[in-house]
Order: sequence, then structure tokens, then C-alpha cells
Amino acid sequence: MSRTAKLWILWVVSTLVGGGILLAAMIYGGPLRASLLIGKTTSGHHQIELACEACHTSPFGGGEVLQEACLSCHKAELAAAKDSHPLKKFRDPRNADRLAKLNATQCVTCHREHKPDITGPMGVTLPGDYCELCHEKVGKDRPSHLNIGFDTCASAGCHNYHDNRALYEDFLEKHAGQQDVKELAIFKLRAEKNEPLEPREPLITIGVANAPADKLSDQKINNDWLATTHAQAGVNCAGCHAPDKKDAAEIADAWTDKPSTAVCTTCHAPEASSFTQGKHGMRLAKGLKSEVAGLFGIFRDKPLTPMQVSMARLPMSSKAHAEQLTCTSCHGAHTFDAMKAQVESCTSCHADEHTKAYERSSHYKLWQDEIAGVKPKGTGVSCATCHMPRQWVEDPATYSERIVANHNQNDNLRPNEKMIRSVCMECHGLGFSIDALADQNLIKRNFSGQPAVKVESIDWVKKRVEEREKAKANQ
Repeated sequence: MSRTAKLWILWVVSTLVGGGILLAAMIYGGPLRASLLIGKTTSGHHQIELACEACHTSPFGGGEVLQEACLSCHKAELAAAKDSHPLKKFRDPRNADRLAKLNATQCVTCHREHKPDITGPMGVTLPGDYCELCHEKVGKDRPSHLNIGFDTCASAGCHNYHDNRALYEDFLEKHAGQQDVKELAIFKLRAEKNEPLEPREPLITIGVANAPADKLSDQKINNDWLATTHAQAGVNCAGCHAPDKKDAAEIADAWTDKPSTAVCTTCHAPEASSFTQGKHGMRLAKGLKSEVAGLFGIFRDKPLTPMQVSMARLPMSSKAHAEQLTCTSCHGAHTFDAMKAQVESCTSCHADEHTKAYERSSHYKLWQDEIAGVKPKGTGVSCATCHMPRQWVEDPATYSERIVANHNQNDNLRPNEKMIRSVCMECHGLGFSIDALADQNLIKRNFSGQPAVKVESIDWVKKRVEEREKAKANQ
């Protein structure tokens, strides 16, 4: 056999083997598909990085396809953000020169995936001085900004590209001079939630429990359930284990020992919706698949499994690595202890410096005092108080507004200045809040101590107000 023929055979075999590996990777996912990623995914999306079709909805689509994919998940969030750089600003013909420098009409201009070498901690891939492209003459109008590097705009606790509500000049002026800790430091919505610290008498008792007889033999499960708000509110066993079944025979036939999270959604739709928007539950979002359709449709798509703790990029407890995150991961299968879920469920998994420092913080002491009844309801600060704050939402099940915990733990966290209005200012003054969130070492200590960072934005605003007043007086 000639050398040319051998090379041809080697090329054909190599092509078939490579093609087989590629096909297997696309069909079966897992480590094989992960090996095909063209670069590390950002921390915001790495949980769904193997669900390629979540963003690449068309194999031949370009920027328009990716833009639509971004908006399919984040459109409501952007609408609620009071965007200070809305699309209409860049579609204005008067800003055509700015659009030529920075195509701000496309999400992927800033938020790119698989580009780890140029991706910052918030998933932004542009250089830190990108603000200069449009605001190069800001020092002319605001002398306070002269000689300040443009790479500090988004990192000094001053400016957020999409939402500057907590940092608008009139807001800074209105809240200048506030004391570090307010006299009445209380989280009002959490106080109004009316979660009882002491058990109440259940409306449902074991005597009227509609579970099959063989399911009522575990006394611990019975006692746990009787102490829950479910039993107190009259939610019977079949409500979760055999929904919509009333007859004993129907309940026995339809009974499932481990109900899916879809059952929780029937009563807790707002909580479930926000859960699937955050890192804890985003793999359970409707439509996310871990496999693409196979050749000629032979292979079926497969939904992503729940997030496993070992998938996290933050330091996590090794004891929790095998745990999967669903509703009952934090709330328990029959206990549904909201108090436990607000702290212990978090600290049982998270092992970063900030979390480890929590039990040495003044926030934790306040939390313990509230639980003990020493301090009023709403004065304690749990993990969930800051990272899953209460908010008013419209409940589609009841067509009314109610207070719920926002289970998207990233909603007010990245960038962390988003926490100023929704969390920090419930108890602290604006200046203290801005300085504290700009102090990375203070954050690691879970805010034990005073900020060592001074953000001068309020001082600048006060100076501008004085200058305006002086100019008026001299007219």
C-alpha cells in the first residue's frame, strides 16, 4: 500500500473518530460537551452552560438571535431597573456618533460569554474605561470628576450602567447627612410578613389527615408536618402528594412520596418564579435542556437536573457537595421552617469568608435577639434579610398583592450597589451604605466594624448644592 493511500485511510479514520466524539458530546452532554466550550462561561450563566440552545436558539443565527435570547430571560428585570441607558437613547439620531463608538443597543456588546480573558466579575467584557467613549468631557461640566480615571466609574460605588436610582444626584442630596444606623432599624416588610416564631394550633390534625394509612406511621414526619404553616392553614397531605384528588382510592393511586417542585408552584408561584431566575434554581427554568435534538430527531431533549452544590464556583462545604437544590433543600420535606431556611440552610452549604463571618457579626446578634423575643420582629438580620428581601408582588393564584421573599438571590446583589435601596437603607444611612458596600474587606468580615473606604459622591453633591445656592444669592 502506498504512503498516500495510508495517509488517506488515516485521515478518514481520524475524521470518523473525531466526528463520533463530537456527535456523542452534542447528544449525551456532560463532560464531553463541556470539553467543546470555546471558553469559560461567566459566573452568571455557568449553571446552564451545557444548555447551549438556551442562548443559541438557531445554529446559524447572529447577534439578533443572541439579543432575543438575552431579553427572553432579562427583559422584565431591565424594565424594572429604570434603565439610565435605555435603547431609545441610542436610537436617537442625535447620538449616532456615540452609537458608532459603542453599540449599546446589543446586550452582547458588554455581556459576552466564553471570553474569560476580558470578562470582569460582573460578566462585562468591555475595558473598564468604556464610559470614556461617551463621557470624555465630563470633567468640564463636573470639576469634581477631573483627574479621576474612567476605570473607576463602575467600581467606586458611584455609577451603575443600567440603574442609578440609588445614586442620582437628587437622591444623594435628599439623604445626605443621615446617621449611620437609624433609630428605628427595622425591616418593615419582613415584620409585616407575620411568620409566627411560636407554633400555632393546626387546622389539620392526624385524625383528619387524608394520607393512606401506611404513610402515617412515621411519628417524626407527622409531628414535623403538624407544626408547619401548611397544617395550620388547613393544607392536607394530598394537597402536595396527590393534588386535586379527594377520594381515598384516588389519593392512594396518585400518591407520590416526593412531589416535584411543580407542586410547590401551584400555591407559591411568585416565589417559584424568582427561584428559577437565580443561580439556585435557574437550571429548573422552563425549557432549559441539557441535550440538543439528535440526528433526524432520534434522540430526545433532556431537562437539566437541579443545581448540585458541587457545581458552585464559590467556596462550599464539602459535606453539602452532593446536595441538589430544590424547594425542599432549604425548607425541608415536612418541616418548612422559614426561620431555619433564612440562616441555617445558607450556612450549611456556603463556606466563603463572608458567610463564615456572619455568626460573629452584629447582624447575627440582632437575629438571635429577635428569635429570643428580646428585640421586636423585623429587627434581626438573617442571610435572607439581605439576599432574599421581602417585596410586594401580584399573586396570580389570588389576583391580589402579597408580601413574598424574593428567591432570586442575585436580584439585588450584582452589582452590590443594587442593595442600597432594597436592603441597606432600611436600617442604615445612605452614606454609610455606599461606603460599606465599596469596602471589600468589610464585606468579607460580614460588616463587622466601620467602613475603611470613603466614597465622596455625597460630599460632591453637597458642594454643588452650596455652589448653586451661592450663585442664586449673587444674582
